Amino acid sequence: MTNFQKHMPKDAAIYVAGHNGLVGSAIVRSLKNTGYTNLILKSSKEIDLRSQATVHDFFQQEKPEYVFLAAAKVGGIYANNAAPAEFLYDNLMIESNIIHSAYLSGVKKLLFLGSTCIYPKMAPQPLKEDYLLTGALEPSNEWYAVAKIAGIKMCQAYHKQYDCNFISAMPTNLYGPGDNFDLQNSHVLPAMIRKFHEAKVNGDKEVVIWGTGTPKREFLYVDDCAEACVHLMNSYSDEVFVNVGTGEDISIRNLAELIKKVTSFEGEITHDMSKPDGTPRKLVDVDKLHKHGWKAVVTIEEGIERTYDWFLSHQNSLRTK
Repeated sequence: MTNFQKHMPKDAAIYVAGHNGLVGSAIVRSLKNTGYTNLILKSSKEIDLRSQATVHDFFQQEKPEYVFLAAAKVGGIYANNAAPAEFLYDNLMIESNIIHSAYLSGVKKLLFLGSTCIYPKMAPQPLKEDYLLTGALEPSNEWYAVAKIAGIKMCQAYHKQYDCNFISAMPTNLYGPGDNFDLQNSHVLPAMIRKFHEAKVNGDKEVVIWGTGTPKREFLYVDDCAEACVHLMNSYSDEVFVNVGTGEDISIRNLAELIKKVTSFEGEITHDMSKPDGTPRKLVDVDKLHKHGWKAVVTIEEGIERTYDWFLSHQNSLRTK
């Protein structure tokens, strides 16, 4: 096994695939903030990552030394159910083309970003890395999850067969600047921020949340996730993927109370008990991440405050899908 180089030089050519997305844009911020200057950034309009020939030519021309693979087709439950073929095909093509081209062009290190939806629906809590492939997936997003599992396995396979320094990170629920605040297809935290803000603006007496409010979820501020990814690129080279999270969770009801406080909404929080609660708990085990020298620093309240500030200053140009 090669004695892999640990640290990315500050002038290294670094390609961030998906740099306009929630995670990719945060990785770009983190890299720039820590002195990396030679970033390769191409939007999906400039390069179709689903095209093998296009991606191959891009890698041969640009010769990136390091790659953050944050590009993906993403969406909520409705989108996954409505377009399962797209979620499977697009994501398989994106990751296959980038990982294989990275190998062919001699990329020194690649970090593949997955999702905690890779874990079995009924896996014990907190979710440990070795629970992968020990049970059936959550049916509502299995197409996306299967593609992400394939990406993990590709990195491991290229690690084993070709001695490539390709690693994977699995972030928990992310939120922050650049998030999707659309009420129909966004995740729970940004959707709540918008809901409470609009209720305040409209002078509503209440905000209704789904179910009992008792399920617990873990949330990681996206800039913390980005810093964890840069840290792993500079310190981690094992083929086993790493969970990225806070190791702490919060009930949906308490999350709603926090967002009510941050947005200064003065009405009541009520519950629509006809709506489902979903999984009772989803928390990742972050022991491996902590042992490799990184812990989240942004508290949930501070993260919500920063996200709300960003929301207020970008209301007219919000991403809605």
